[in-house]
Amino acid sequence: MEIDGTQQQSAAPLLVEEATQEFVAICAESEPYDDEQPSYVPAELVKPWCSNDASALYHCYLIQMKPNFCYDIPVNDIVLGMRSELDCDIANMTFDLEVGRGSITVNFKKATEIHLSSEQVLQCRRFQITIFRILLDHELPNLGKVLERLCLAQNLGIESIDYLLLPAARMHQRPSIIDWECVTSVSFQCEENSEYHVDCSPPKNCSRVLHTKNGMVCTCRIQNSLVYTPHTGLLYCITGLLDDLNGNSLLRPRGRRARSYKTHYEEKHGIKLRFDQQLLLKGKHIFKVQNYLKSCRLHAERDSCHTSVELPPELCSIVMSPLSVSNLYSFSFVPSIMHRLESLLLAVNLKRMVLDRCTENVTIPTIKVLEAITTKHCKENLHLESLEALGDSFLKYAASQQLFKTYQNDDEGDLTVKREKIISNDALCKFGCNRKLPGFIRNECFDPKSWIIPGDYSGGSFLNEELPFNERNIYIRGRRKVKSKRVADVVEALIGAFLSTGGEIAAIYFMNWVGIKVDLVHIPYERHFHVQPEKLIDVRHLESLLNNYSFRHPHLLLEALTHRSYMLPQIPGCYERLEFLGDAVLDYVITVYLYNKYPGMSPGVLTDMRSASVNNNCYALSAVKRRLHEHILAPDNVHSNIANTVNNFERLSMESTFGWESETSFSEVLADIIESLAGAIFVDSEYDKNAVFQSIRPLLEPLVSPETMPLNPVKEFHDYCQKMQYIMKKPVKSIQNGVATRTIEVEANGVVKYTYTSTASNNDTAKRLACKEFLRLSKGN
Repeated sequence: MEIDGTQQQSAAPLLVEEATQEFVAICAESEPYDDEQPSYVPAELVKPWCSNDASALYHCYLIQMKPNFCYDIPVNDIVLGMRSELDCDIANMTFDLEVGRGSITVNFKKATEIHLSSEQVLQCRRFQITIFRILLDHELPNLGKVLERLCLAQNLGIESIDYLLLPAARMHQRPSIIDWECVTSVSFQCEENSEYHVDCSPPKNCSRVLHTKNGMVCTCRIQNSLVYTPHTGLLYCITGLLDDLNGNSLLRPRGRRARSYKTHYEEKHGIKLRFDQQLLLKGKHIFKVQNYLKSCRLHAERDSCHTSVELPPELCSIVMSPLSVSNLYSFSFVPSIMHRLESLLLAVNLKRMVLDRCTENVTIPTIKVLEAITTKHCKENLHLESLEALGDSFLKYAASQQLFKTYQNDDEGDLTVKREKIISNDALCKFGCNRKLPGFIRNECFDPKSWIIPGDYSGGSFLNEELPFNERNIYIRGRRKVKSKRVADVVEALIGAFLSTGGEIAAIYFMNWVGIKVDLVHIPYERHFHVQPEKLIDVRHLESLLNNYSFRHPHLLLEALTHRSYMLPQIPGCYERLEFLGDAVLDYVITVYLYNKYPGMSPGVLTDMRSASVNNNCYALSAVKRRLHEHILAPDNVHSNIANTVNNFERLSMESTFGWESETSFSEVLADIIESLAGAIFVDSEYDKNAVFQSIRPLLEPLVSPETMPLNPVKEFHDYCQKMQYIMKKPVKSIQNGVATRTIEVEANGVVKYTYTSTASNNDTAKRLACKEFLRLSKGN
């Protein structure tokens, strides 16, 4: 993303002012926010059941999974059948799942289109409901009731989550993309599987058929099956027969006497094995379904699903056959995959809602929209924090320049009040709610237990809701709590998403769509000076400090250095209006620089780097290092205060101008001057942000980087307390005789663990000192 400094000339400033006044008045209106907000489900996933005599068209996509680690169980492809065609940037998406052994790369690939009869669809739904209920519940008793509801719903035309997730056929099974033999495994009948099959090869010393709870079954049908053992209530994947073990073989449990399997089952379960000469089955426990989208890799599990068990065939009831362990393993990842797809479809719907009536050439990748609506509470490898920081800086800049050019006679205080009515969290939340954004927000960590199995009507019903500005509908799954701050964050993040991919035109388009009426039209800034700036300030020297920027209107430089208490008749204004503008411009250009300079940084790092670079202490230090304080036009009492700051700075002997190392406070005038100079250059250069950055950057060098960025002690204090599960009591603060006092108190298990009081010239410094001392003592212990 480049900073575009071009703006257009306007011939109608009065119309702009009237429109801005009306907009600010609208922003000031306030209504109570209801934090109970809907949770949307994409319409692409919700369809009515097809009638008994109808066939349905399904768009098939191959979900290919490639493990980036070694494991004895392979991963198979899955077929996704959709009633609606996927957007092109979703149909070819790639992402990683984080599992205990490493990562699995998931690729979507458009395969084919197929027509399925209602009977085939019912068969597919039976399969997926069975396999997912088993994987999620690890039990069998409730499965029958779920399948009964499935048959009942077939005749009612109920709208539900409707897509198919089926095992992919291997190459030798083609031309069908679906492994229909596996799909029909849920309809296992022992009568059809008791005969010897030509292609089966029973192990040595094993009969062709085995006695099971279902009756006589061919060995080839039980070697790749899912079985249920009623005496334990557990489910197992059968991977083969143990050619050297039967019911009379010795079981050697650790720390116990050896005994035969036959004796073990009789003593422990009261079961007498009738067919003790049958070979035992080799089984594995069912895989545990987890959230594999979490950014931190799951620890390799040490549970029973990684160990084999020996099972007498006569105690096993076959639930599904044929079903390989690799298919069951592959399906354990599907809930996480489909949650990502559902999230992307939400992002697609939001993108369409925003762009449906767009006449500009605005494009934005779906993944960027998803990033903007995903909070860090989801604990995934993408979330909105970086885009929020970028969008916040642009929002502040766009609103500030709009107000600056519109209200040319307002002072900094009035402009700040008007800006707050536009960019405050309350205002942004209202804008977001008016456009139904809360329903799109992803604000919770994915829980596979809450995932709705497609075709399972126990997931509940869905309400239909019409989206604004287009004819598309979306569905509501239910309601959840979403804080107003979260809605405001998402509005800022969406501004950042449009800005980072489509530039300022795209960001302005989105802001206007959401209700924030701003533009980048240039209106001349009028000021009438009756004095030559060179008589009061050293223009040439100051320009040399500003990377040799040459002012077309040196009066702006004079205004940028004039304190409000020094105003003379021939100087019509002080630096405060330019400071108001320059603060926003400087924040924006530095944020853009950091965002572009370090594109691979994790979410949240941009926020920390921006915070470490864009603050009053940093600017004040920069002003002192370049001795800009010597050029400020101010009365003696102001210079006296500045002199104290300079003396403190010289004792610090700090090399960098960013960060939080300073244990003293600085005169705000020093920081204001950096911002007012930025504002002066911005106006003088006809709103060229690049000119601002190139001129002010030398004052701020060296700029922060991920390697040099110090942690904010206040943020580090909060993170540490959260990690240690400490309770932070409400801080006690006061100001007396110009001295700020701050007391922080931390509790652990109902006992006060730490109390510290610090003093400084202002509250922010006192708070920072208290947090630094707490961290020093904690790390020291």
